[in-house]
Amino acid sequence: MPAVSPVTAAAVQFDPQVGLENKDGNVRRSIELINEAADRGATLIVLPELAGTGYGFADREEAYAHAEPVPGGPTTRAWAALARERGLHIVGGVAECDGVRLYDTAVLIGPDGVIGTYRKTHLWNREKLYFEPGDLGFPVFPTRIGRIGLLICWDIWFPEVARLLAVQGADVICSVNNWVWTPPPLFDEAGRCMAAYLTMTASHVNNLPIVAANRVGEERGGRFLGCSLITGTGGWPIGSVAPAEGEATVYADLDLAAARSAPIWNDLNDLVRDRRTDLYDPLLGYRGGDAFPR
Repeated sequence: MPAVSPVTAAAVQFDPQVGLENKDGNVRRSIELINEAADRGATLIVLPELAGTGYGFADREEAYAHAEPVPGGPTTRAWAALARERGLHIVGGVAECDGVRLYDTAVLIGPDGVIGTYRKTHLWNREKLYFEPGDLGFPVFPTRIGRIGLLICWDIWFPEVARLLAVQGADVICSVNNWVWTPPPLFDEAGRCMAAYLTMTASHVNNLPIVAANRVGEERGGRFLGCSLITGTGGWPIGSVAPAEGEATVYADLDLAAARSAPIWNDLNDLVRDRRTDLYDPLLGYRGGDAFPR
């Protein structure tokens, strides 16, 4: 069968640095890398978490100084202009200010402008000192290429997030990340980190591709893991997993509509049908969003 919703996805791994003196350069570098990916045929391009600002804010004052409104801020406007010019869907992380509230936000942009935003639900470490926990739930956005769900970094450690996006009918999850080095062991013999395995698992158990972009480099004593990857509906990486160090872009051809096929693994097991919602839906308790049919 020919692909119904074919895209070439790109997970862009680079090294944005914190500091107001670096902000314009971060955005310029992101645009260069988006253009490189588009030149190679990518139509869905995912950048890391806080790609325009870097990550390691010293204090709340510095976090406020880096933040900008969404969708009206300069970073979102720059990505939107490029998406319009080249016919792209772009996902990237920004520090968002909404009045006096700050959020760690992922923005989804299409050829016609900003489609939607997601504010990080689960805050990691010192993020709790600057940002508010996300208040927009777990939205799934219909687009020209399919239904797109978003998550950010630490969210992948919570299996409920990917499941809630899946049951709402997402065709793909775009994951923007700043996965950091933690106490060893960090990598197994295959060179994969735990975040990569969590991404693969979320993809496998929900029958969804995930495009996961992480950053690299060091910043104010913090170090970042790289290991960006793109999974297919079966959960395995398509092509290579990016290295732990250095800029890299991982590509994969996806048919987003393939996620709507029933994940029937044998004559008696169907992933969706086998879910015991009678037992655990009352415990999960999430009632946000609209459930699109799959």
